[in-house]
Amino acid sequence: MFSRRDFLNTSLWAGAGLALGVHRAALAADGKGALPAGESLRTRAIPASGEQIPVVGAGTSGSFVAEIGSEKYQRLKEVMAIFFNSGATVFDTSPNYGGADKVLGALLEEGGWRDQCFLATKIAADSRAEAERQWAESLKALRTDKVELLQVHNLRDWKTQLPYARELKEQGKTKYVGVTHYLDRGLDEMERILRSEPLDFIQIHYSINAPAAAETVLPLARDKGVAVLINRAFDDGKLFGRVKDKPLPGWAAEVGVESWAQMFLKFAISHPAVTSVIPATSKPKHQRDNLQAGYGPLLSEAQTRELIAMDL
Repeated sequence: MFSRRDFLNTSLWAGAGLALGVHRAALAADGKGALPAGESLRTRAIPASGEQIPVVGAGTSGSFVAEIGSEKYQRLKEVMAIFFNSGATVFDTSPNYGGADKVLGALLEEGGWRDQCFLATKIAADSRAEAERQWAESLKALRTDKVELLQVHNLRDWKTQLPYARELKEQGKTKYVGVTHYLDRGLDEMERILRSEPLDFIQIHYSINAPAAAETVLPLARDKGVAVLINRAFDDGKLFGRVKDKPLPGWAAEVGVESWAQMFLKFAISHPAVTSVIPATSKPKHQRDNLQAGYGPLLSEAQTRELIAMDL
């Protein structure tokens, strides 16, 4: 298995409804990996409100498991500085990511970034009582009194937890509610929920080697006015091994893509139903690389089909 670092130096549907917003600031004191001067990170509207959020966000699964104050923790602080200085805002976490929410909460407080952050977390519980305890613990871990988005994790006990999330929304504890899943086996139920329940967001996987969400779920979300977060755009890193020794398509430079990571992310955000993609990283250079996908032209339908046809 080859990691992403092997591809960082690889050479080189127009965006419906995309707005160019969020002016960038300097990314890092050393200036390395600076993003395009004079350009802004693309944003897309949340259908429920019209609020714009950047098309590239960040996740915390695996990458934010660290001891507070450790060397990795300090590196994560740099990752977050690059992220927020670029104008990015969306950070997604969960109470069952091995303490990642505690690390994220500490870093948001330490860096003074909470007001800039569109903070998304989840309910991962099997009863109302368990969910209430977990919610209280999540607020403590995240060092906040509310979040922007509360999601039912992997559709777990969603018939109980989604009404509870709506109660919290009515109380002003969250601005938006939604449901998540991360595998193809969850798409049928996700479709049924989209057809029967009012939602602000869904979070699903969508990648070059797992494009099934585009068959029904993504078009349905767009028709229903539901925002979409995309997880696992790299298939947990497996895609990097599958493109080992493969050059980028000849048209990559035309869409501003300089690495396979950027291509994988741009594939996801080029679907007009997708609101933001949330790759996770603990490395500053990878954070800069991820953000690059939020600039420049998006992929055409033909380019999207070409990538899928690679059969990775």
